[in-house]
Amino acid sequence: MADKGSSVDRVYETLRDMAINFDFKPGERLNETHLTSKLNVSRTPLREALNRLVAEGFLTLAKGQGFFCRALSPEQILELYQLRCALETEALRIGISTASDENIADFCAYLGETEKTYGTCEDLSELLNMDEEFHMRMAGLSGNGELCRMLKNVNERIRYVRLVNLRQLRENGPGAAGENTYLSAHRVVADAVRARDTEAAVTALRAHIERRREQTIELVRLAYSQLYVPAM
Repeated sequence: MADKGSSVDRVYETLRDMAINFDFKPGERLNETHLTSKLNVSRTPLREALNRLVAEGFLTLAKGQGFFCRALSPEQILELYQLRCALETEALRIGISTASDENIADFCAYLGETEKTYGTCEDLSELLNMDEEFHMRMAGLSGNGELCRMLKNVNERIRYVRLVNLRQLRENGPGAAGENTYLSAHRVVADAVRARDTEAAVTALRAHIERRREQTIELVRLAYSQLYVPAM
């Protein structure tokens, strides 16, 4: 039984990473026979892993047709950004009112450390990891594990589009509009959290998230171009 559980977890992690990065194209039907061979696993643990990913929103299941990669549409990404904003602002409200001074100091210290490397880091995945970690640490101040679990899921489902956005900003060169707003916005939020100024923190956070949300249509278009047009 333990081996079966371990096999499901291994397959799940592999398939989740593939789904996050759109290794399966949007709307693509998954070939289960190919996957069992590629992942060296039987059909049962594969099906269990696929069903978990359906429940988490990474895949869809059509009766009588099989499993498909989730769609990549401006409407869906917009909904996820709206959900992200709702989750993060509520977590922020809770955290400011309930977190200990020590936990808030640790949160602010993390930003201080990342500020030293963010501007010079060339690894876009690492840049995105730092950004997500800041937001997850902020949400963690709430002490609400369920809220953080939901936020992690949302982050994973919009990660590809956000990576496209980072790549676009870097390709436009240093000082591109919006490139430095990540850290500046983070600093405004962190300073407001340290002062336990809920209104200022929520206002800054919402503006930070909505700035990216407004670019949804263009980002999805760019995402499609990178998924379907081979790199030169």
